[in-house]
Amino acid sequence: MVNPINRTIELGDGRVITIETGKLAKQADGSVTVRMGNTMLLATVTAAKDATPGVDFMPLQVEYKEKFSAYGRFPGGFTRREGKASDYEILTSRLVDRALRPLFPDNYHAEVYVNIILFSADGTDMPDALAGLAASSALAVSDIPFNGPISEVRVARVDGRFIVYPTFDELEKADIDIMVGATLDNIMMVEGEMDEVQEADMLEAIKVAHEAIKEQCRVQLELSEACGKLEKRTYEHEVNDDELRKDVRDKCYDKVYAIAVSGSAKHERAEAFEKIVEEYKAGFTEEELGEKAGMIGRYYHDVEKEAMRRAILDEGKRLDGRTTTEIRPIWCETDYVPGPHGAAVFTRGETQSLTTVTLGTKADEKIVDDVLVHGKERFLLHYNFPPFSTGEAKASRGVGRREVGHGNLAHRALKRMIPQGYPYVIRIISDILESNGSSSMATVCAGTLALMDAGVQIRKPVSGIAMGLISENKGQNFAILSDILGDEDHLGDMDFKVTGTRDGITATQMDIKVDGLSYEILEKALAQARDGRLHILGKLTDTMPEPRPDLKPHAPRIETIIIGKEYIGAVIGPGGKIIQGIQEKTGAIISIEEIDGVGRVEVSGTNKAAIDAAMKSIKAIVAVPEAGEIYEGKISSIMPYGAFVEFMPGKDGLLHISEIDWQRLETVEQAGLKEGDVVRVKLVEIDPKTGKFKLSRRALMPKPEGYEERAPRTERPREERGGRDDRRGDDRGGRDRDRDRDRDRDHRSRR
Repeated sequence: MVNPINRTIELGDGRVITIETGKLAKQADGSVTVRMGNTMLLATVTAAKDATPGVDFMPLQVEYKEKFSAYGRFPGGFTRREGKASDYEILTSRLVDRALRPLFPDNYHAEVYVNIILFSADGTDMPDALAGLAASSALAVSDIPFNGPISEVRVARVDGRFIVYPTFDELEKADIDIMVGATLDNIMMVEGEMDEVQEADMLEAIKVAHEAIKEQCRVQLELSEACGKLEKRTYEHEVNDDELRKDVRDKCYDKVYAIAVSGSAKHERAEAFEKIVEEYKAGFTEEELGEKAGMIGRYYHDVEKEAMRRAILDEGKRLDGRTTTEIRPIWCETDYVPGPHGAAVFTRGETQSLTTVTLGTKADEKIVDDVLVHGKERFLLHYNFPPFSTGEAKASRGVGRREVGHGNLAHRALKRMIPQGYPYVIRIISDILESNGSSSMATVCAGTLALMDAGVQIRKPVSGIAMGLISENKGQNFAILSDILGDEDHLGDMDFKVTGTRDGITATQMDIKVDGLSYEILEKALAQARDGRLHILGKLTDTMPEPRPDLKPHAPRIETIIIGKEYIGAVIGPGGKIIQGIQEKTGAIISIEEIDGVGRVEVSGTNKAAIDAAMKSIKAIVAVPEAGEIYEGKISSIMPYGAFVEFMPGKDGLLHISEIDWQRLETVEQAGLKEGDVVRVKLVEIDPKTGKFKLSRRALMPKPEGYEERAPRTERPREERGGRDDRRGDDRGGRDRDRDRDRDRDHRSRR
């Protein structure tokens, strides 16, 4: 007998979120379904009964997966089966991981696996915003130790109004799009993008999200109580020795503190710290170390953390000797490597990014084929973090989740600065060559310079900065750090990245590791971040005040033309004959697509002459013939009564034998004309009924002196016309009419 337990959350706009447990996946430690409308997720959580020996960290793995069947679709590829995680799935997994990880007990080291699966979607509601709620609810109905619950909520601002859980359509019109993760009392995680908004606006969006999260956390506590899971399992994953802990502190703290306030460089400082702990371990036998090495490592880490934090809080001294608001020295250089279409080096302290820009055509667009998001991406940013950037001696193993996440943050920071309708596909590649502090913010700065070096007319330059926090007594005593080091990120309480222009914020990412972070502290951190961001922005504009006025000589050239929807077929031609012919003749590359009811034609090439020739051919196709205009055309076929001339691509007109020359001709060949000849003609008439074109060559020739037009033939009344000769009339009139009557049929057969 199935006895599910469920709870509902009213969103206030008619929508309802339902959380249900006890029906599916009951062998997992915790399992729930979360449903809003026709969007439904299953979240399960399982944990090992004990920790793996020697593990002293939280081995948490979060996997978010979307089934194509959720939206009634087949996966692409030969196997027609879901494969490796998409970037969207990786980013959603990271959002959940970042909110959950800090809330597991520090001494809990058992492997925990959170799996979230999208089983149903309606294409309206966004499932990633429900993933955090689903994961936390699964933990709430389990006995796994967890200091939650949490939830995650997306908030968008559309036309000045904040919307919780916006739809896909609403998000397209938003100037703020943030995801917030929080407990009942504290903000844990923020990630999002904005269209140059002010700090106060971002704080307001966070507050709106937190109010919604509080209600969701209360519902999870009710669910946990209904399931009898308020009491969690007991565990003992660490062996501790209080006497050893005290001994490590007594013998190492002063030495560590002296290094913490010395202002030494990263590797020098790391070697000094390592020397202290090695000297301490030298006082033990190998047998004793076999038992105590793990504890010594943990206790010494705590000593380093305490010393660094006390140096900042008590003396205002940071590990590298800077003040709390000081930015490390910056140097930049553009056009550093000649091959790419744009390049820049950005170095801030011991963090360095070499970033390049490649400009491409429509053929270079990225095809996105996710379950709910499918289309094309014209602005790409790829971030690489090789081990040598931190001095590690190990092999590179491809792109990991960290690279995807950091690249996405930089992408969101810059993408709104690309001009609307920019014809080029843009790919930015950031290779981190050194790292000690935020390399994603270095990517934003280097990306701005590389775009300007490539001649991309970005709306405004963007810079970014990473902020840190050291706090104690639930925020009663704190220090906000500008431009944090790697150690300050690791040993501190907050990693808060902010990007923006001089006029506002474009993207943010925040991870908070402590309870009690007030909005007052957040407000001060944002204000200090703005000062640092503008300082860095000044360094960028000193290096390159504005984008290059033109592309580099070796960059591809692209021109676009908008044509009427009805002309798309004419440009392409039957079986692509016309467009392929233009490409073969000119050497240019042409792409055409219908957008918003019009045709967008993109012409690219390596030189201007090829583009101009192709554009001329396209414009001729879409141009409307006008009577009285002069054209240059090719004779496509010759008939006894005249010649057909293709005076515009796809448009033929009749050059009647009487309009070839002022003198009377018996045959077209008498004028020296043959198929394939190019002639100048004047469009003298467009038949309003049939749309046929009448051309004249003689109208462009001087009239012979003394020339007299032949008088038009006078028709006799029908009753007076008896035989065939009467019907034809005298001279050539009847013969010409017979030929004209069948000219279209003959012309079609010849062509």
